[in-house]
Amino acid sequence: MRHQSDVVAYSEFVRARSASLFRTAYLMTGDYQLAQDLLQESLIRVYGAWPRLRAVENAEAYTRRIIVTTSISWRRRRSFHERPTGALPEAVGADETDRIGVCEELWAELYRLPPRQRAALVLRFCEDLSEAETAELMGCSVGTVKRQVFVALGKMRDHLGNDPAPPSDEQVVTP
Repeated sequence: MRHQSDVVAYSEFVRARSASLFRTAYLMTGDYQLAQDLLQESLIRVYGAWPRLRAVENAEAYTRRIIVTTSISWRRRRSFHERPTGALPEAVGADETDRIGVCEELWAELYRLPPRQRAALVLRFCEDLSEAETAELMGCSVGTVKRQVFVALGKMRDHLGNDPAPPSDEQVVTP
């Protein structure tokens, strides 16, 4: 049985931090609906563990770790890579991707990375966490985080070239 104070504290946490947590989920999945599902599942797990949390001020870090580990486990599922589509795109006329530019290429390369490498990049550079904080959330050592980031950036450089133009403020995607 839950205490009313636990329910109130959890509700306040969700209300205050869900936008930031959704951003992490979106960056991990690259899909709006999947990010909603990932956040929902993570918040359900946090709700179940809420009475056992020793420090409620660490609930956001705990939730981010659940988002990362759940996203990684989802990527391992065979069905994750299947995407339904209503219609196949027509290859007639000019290619619209030229207009979109480097930012789309960066996001596409990010989503091609293995889940742990993507998690390391997202937590380090999109969420602006330190190597130690990233290692704690990923459940690994700081050296592993450094290696994951190094390898991931190398893969992205191999596919995009050494010096892609930085995206402008208009190109940056925020959910």
